[in-house]
Amino acid sequence: MKKSILMALILTLLCAGVAQAKKKPQIQFEQTTIDLGTFPENDALRTVQFKFKNVGNAKLVINNVSTSCGCTVADYPKDFIAPGATGVITVTYDGKGKFPGHFRKGISVFTNNGKETTRLYIEGNMTSPKQTK
Repeated sequence: MKKSILMALILTLLCAGVAQAKKKPQIQFEQTTIDLGTFPENDALRTVQFKFKNVGNAKLVINNVSTSCGCTVADYPKDFIAPGATGVITVTYDGKGKFPGHFRKGISVFTNNGKETTRLYIEGNMTSPKQTK
């Protein structure tokens, strides 16, 4: 009798562990690249929002967001995002003092979803003041 109760308990714990292991968050972005268009260097501050949704079945946590350049800064939710909930990562590009021309900057999003990073991009064309006259 004790053996069968112990076996049932072990089986229950194993099943619960397997069910818990299948629960994972999953981040899904509306778009992964945003084109900032053409703008002059004397008006070089641009802010965009990457909208996302947790399409998984567990709480999503954004551990870190890093950018490929000091001219780009990202702000992201620090609290968990429930399954089915949405959020926004705000990215600001400041091209003042940078070289005019086409640019493409990468943003790496690190989450608890168990896979490698998600890469986002902003790109655009910054013109010099001489080009806008």
